[in-house]
Amino acid sequence: MASRKNLLVDRTALAHKARYALTHPQRIPGHLRRAGRDRWLAFKHRDHVSYYRAVMASDTRRSPDAAVGSPTREAWLKLGELQFDYLRRHGLQPSTRMLDIGCGNLRAGWRFIQFLEPGNYYGIDISPDVLIAAKRTLTEQRLQDKLPHLTLTHDLTLDFLPDAHFDVVHAHSVFSHSPLHIIEECLAHVGRVLAPGGFFDFTFDRTLGTEHQVLREDFYYRTETLTALAERHGLCARFMDDWELLGHGQSKIRVSLEPSPAAKPSPASPSVQV
Repeated sequence: MASRKNLLVDRTALAHKARYALTHPQRIPGHLRRAGRDRWLAFKHRDHVSYYRAVMASDTRRSPDAAVGSPTREAWLKLGELQFDYLRRHGLQPSTRMLDIGCGNLRAGWRFIQFLEPGNYYGIDISPDVLIAAKRTLTEQRLQDKLPHLTLTHDLTLDFLPDAHFDVVHAHSVFSHSPLHIIEECLAHVGRVLAPGGFFDFTFDRTLGTEHQVLREDFYYRTETLTALAERHGLCARFMDDWELLGHGQSKIRVSLEPSPAAKPSPASPSVQV
């Protein structure tokens, strides 16, 4: 099933807001609550990482699954499986050494941990609250013997990680919540930790129109903006067309130290979000 994305809408436009409110009146109270909370948190936390850490703390208190974008446990399981199956089709092996940026409460991470050899999974996140939930997931799945690394971080310089170590770096629904300077910080440093032949996959909210953000939580970028940014830091970047076939609400780019072979189309799977 092809992804149903609105690639032209500017969600900051007054006309769009009016149409959306008329079409979805039941969502107005929730949006107003979210907007009020976000404005207060933005006032208290001026830098984006501190701000979004506070957003995650608020969301995680309500529901760790919802905090990572899954409204139900069923959706949480389906999206984790989608991410895992995609990387399996792209060569993930038990011996792969993987860095999962924004690992959340291990929506996909527990499947990677289960599959990979002990010690081969390294998950990082800016939110201590969601990492506590991740440890709970690890315990529930009885994966303690796999010895995964779960680490709190404040930035994406990756300066505490070794050179040329990771075969796969993965960031799902991270750049969709990141201003451009944080994305650039990651792209400026990820090449150092990539092993020869390794790659970095990240999803993003794509637009063909004006790049914009909503409530400092959701950021929409053109593909060429992000591929050019990667290339500026010596990385090869390409849009992953086969991911588009899976019906997910975000798009995917792969960056590597050298050009990677073209992706083969993958079987379609049910449409999911975030």
